[in-house]
Amino acid sequence: MNKKHSWLFTNIIIIITFAIIATIIIIFLYYYYPQILFLPPHIPSTTTAIHNFKIREIYPTKQNGREWFINLDDPTADRIFDPQSKITREPDGSWQIKGRGGSGKYEDQVRMNVKTPTGQQPWKNVEITGYAKIISAESSIDRLSWYARGGRHSSSVPCEGTSLKGDMRVNGEVFWQKEIWHTGGYTDERAKAKVTDSILGRWIGWKVVIYNINNDKTVKMESYLDDKNNNNWKKVTELIDKGGWYADTSDKVFYSANCARPKDYIITNSGPIVTFRSDNMIWDFIDLSVREIQPPSLS
Repeated sequence: MNKKHSWLFTNIIIIITFAIIATIIIIFLYYYYPQILFLPPHIPSTTTAIHNFKIREIYPTKQNGREWFINLDDPTADRIFDPQSKITREPDGSWQIKGRGGSGKYEDQVRMNVKTPTGQQPWKNVEITGYAKIISAESSIDRLSWYARGGRHSSSVPCEGTSLKGDMRVNGEVFWQKEIWHTGGYTDERAKAKVTDSILGRWIGWKVVIYNINNDKTVKMESYLDDKNNNNWKKVTELIDKGGWYADTSDKVFYSANCARPKDYIITNSGPIVTFRSDNMIWDFIDLSVREIQPPSLS
């Protein structure tokens, strides 16, 4: 082979080699690089949901005021906490609730009640706290709801079913709603705000505070969020009901229960039951508590 042919052959080999290398690089970039570039960040596995901090209290407990804290070893042992549904212990130490089971209208309802023992004062000015992780929900507008200021919520005793509800939706929206009687006395939603991203699949703390002001004539409501599960509570809503917050049902429906209340009734009364509520979701919970608080001095 003469020098000319040898030079040409060598160049052909070089060109073919570069073409193969370029092809390999292109294939790698096309098929593999995007996967590397958009890999989800590494999230350390959580082995326990038990907090290593004392959960912050917004207001102090009233002198000789009642306090209730969930017993994580046996939640129903005190006979005060009634989840009304099966709860199961999770490997991280939390408990999971799915609803009442079975089929029909109430199958996905969660109504975990904290009752008042016989002979004790019912709940009135309260700070209600709970940590939750929503595992699944039917809709982004499904919500967690902590509420107080009433008794049983049943059509058989509709006038017992008063409540002030501090709610948080899966999509990060929060609001308050009033229930003057069950179920025809619901108002519209007030103090609505979008305060965080979706809470699906992550631990958050939700705290609602309800207390009377102005010599027990009006009610102040506040809600707080621990968005990072680190005991850093941020106030996300506040609302004062001094009248004018009406039930949004017709007069015929509202007055059919004969509860002898105006349509904008201010719920200054106490109630024997505090409830942790949800519908259409499965969620884990930990560190539920209710305390009778000493309200701040407001007029």
